[in-house]
Amino acid sequence: MNNSGKEIAKYGVTFGTALSIAISWGVNESVLWAILHGFLSWFYVIWHVVTR
Repeated sequence: MNNSGKEIAKYGVTFGTALSIAISWGVNESVLWAILHGFLSWFYVIWHVVTR
């Protein structure tokens, strides 16, 4: 296995982070909330799915 996958995971934005930012922006239209939810990543995505 090459190291390109590890490099992406190490330096890139994860799918969960991007998804949580997109959901947050769609719901709140606030950059600050999007940043906070980006840090929470999959926890916010799961919470959003459960509460909707």
